[in-house]
Amino acid sequence: PKELVKSGTNWKTYELSDIQNDSTPLCFSNCDKTQTTAQVSITVYSLPKRVELAPLPHWQPVGENLTLRCLVEGGTPRNNLSVVLLCGDKELSRQPAVGEPAEVTTMVQAGKDNDGANFSCRTELDLQSQKEKLLFQNSSVPRQLRTFVLPKTSPHLVAPERMEVGTQMRVDCTLDGLFPVLEAQVHLALKDQRLEPTVTYNKDSLCASAWVKANIEEEGTQQLACAVTLGGQSQRTWGNVTIYSFPAPNLTLSQPNVSEWTEVRVECKAHARAVVTLNGTQAEPPGPSAHFLLNASAEDDGRIISCTAALEVAGKVLHKIKTLELRVLYGPRLEENDCPGKWTWQEGSRGTLRCQARGNPTPKVNCTRKGDGSQLFTGHEMLVNRNISGTYMCQATNRQGEVTREVVVNVICKCQCLGLGRAGAMSLVQPSLPLFVILVTAIAILGTVGTAFYLYNRQRKIREYKLQKAQEAAAMKLNTPP
Repeated sequence: PKELVKSGTNWKTYELSDIQNDSTPLCFSNCDKTQTTAQVSITVYSLPKRVELAPLPHWQPVGENLTLRCLVEGGTPRNNLSVVLLCGDKELSRQPAVGEPAEVTTMVQAGKDNDGANFSCRTELDLQSQKEKLLFQNSSVPRQLRTFVLPKTSPHLVAPERMEVGTQMRVDCTLDGLFPVLEAQVHLALKDQRLEPTVTYNKDSLCASAWVKANIEEEGTQQLACAVTLGGQSQRTWGNVTIYSFPAPNLTLSQPNVSEWTEVRVECKAHARAVVTLNGTQAEPPGPSAHFLLNASAEDDGRIISCTAALEVAGKVLHKIKTLELRVLYGPRLEENDCPGKWTWQEGSRGTLRCQARGNPTPKVNCTRKGDGSQLFTGHEMLVNRNISGTYMCQATNRQGEVTREVVVNVICKCQCLGLGRAGAMSLVQPSLPLFVILVTAIAILGTVGTAFYLYNRQRKIREYKLQKAQEAAAMKLNTPP
């Protein structure tokens, strides 16, 4: 239908309504029985009711082809309607809208540079004419694409093969070649116990570290799993951890502190599956316990008794060692090596009396001189003088008893005469009696030789004197007259 809107002398304006299809209205004009006509083309158009880009996968592997699909419903005239597929503002494909609804597709290869990119489709209704340019556009809601790279290799798991109950150890799970690495998730679990790892990210790799605590309830071989998930895909790896209980062996002495010649029972017990070695000797038959009897002597004081338990865990033999020290109480010992019996010092030198007793408890040593009871302290440096020479009685005492040893001190005087002053000998080194004998013998020999030489010379002079007197008497007789 048409409706006159306005008119003039030589014109009229009509409003046409409810135009459903393209048409070509005619306009007639009559003037003096002459009719003229004019026509105009009317194109009926409509914009698409629906322009939608089909949903994209949540993650698209890098390097794989991705099909973009755009659905268009409505829109006329179809010959003037085209569909454009876009990545951001970049045109990927332009195709006519064919069919109802129209479906337009194109294929792209996903790359790392497409991660996070927005894809969309747009319709363009081009109604351009010679007089005017009309272009109607209608765009879909953009959809974001996530791309990823998950290598085909399994994660690398570093974990202990065995763990003792009560201990805590670190496990590491690493994987290289990830993109985008920050989106990767790591799952670490020991059997049913999920671990809480700390994840460190690098350029294209990650390392997840967690601490595992071995509990008694988990004793045995447990599976440790690591999974790295990215883009809805996962790479997994597994390893076994053997959790074991292996306490140190129980080493006991029937008496840890005993008097000399007391019998001591030494016993060692270990894990039921262990084999013990007591003081270097393996149990016979091999087993978790061993013992022996010891008749304690002074030489056993301070003796270290050890027990070693060996247990095989996951193909490896583990060892636990327990040691105890045996204390034997015995009386003092004063031996020549510890307290030399004779010493010699040079007067004016500095010397130290060494006299040390062995025993448990440690003995006290006291040295007093025979006769006057003068004390000579041991282990202290002193200035040597002739007054300390003599024979000393060194007595060592402890709760187990006492022992006495005679020590002779000799001081060599600085005077010309050689002698011992007072009886006795003591020195920082062992006394040298042969050297003293040699010196005395040498002096005696020199004295004898000197005396002989003196007597010989005196007799020679007497003979010469007597000869001289005889010669003088003879001369006097020759000169006397008859």
